Amino acid sequence: MKLALAVVGGALGASACCIGPVFFSLLGAGALGAASVKLEPYRPWFIGLTVLLVAGAFYGAYRPNQAEACRDGVCTPQSRRAAKVLAWIVAAVAAMLIAFPYYVGWFV
Repeated sequence: MKLALAVVGGALGASACCIGPVFFSLLGAGALGAASVKLEPYRPWFIGLTVLLVAGAFYGAYRPNQAEACRDGVCTPQSRRAAKVLAWIVAAVAAMLIAFPYYVGWFV
């Protein structure tokens, strides 16, 4: 869960240069929107961080079961269904936020 929140935070950071001005201008705070444009040079770093965190989320959701946790050769596999669903949702949200500069023109 912590990793999923970190991924969404990284994706928001990656798209802050583009979503920030739109969001703040809708609120009527144009100066705050202009200030968020200063994050544009850091966008590739935020995108890289987001990709690494999404990859970590998928690894955590799909990693193989550890054999050391088994007693007497009998294991009850733990369901990671929620982690898998959350990883896919976070990946979709991150992709939409990263691609925001390319489709923002349709909304303006």
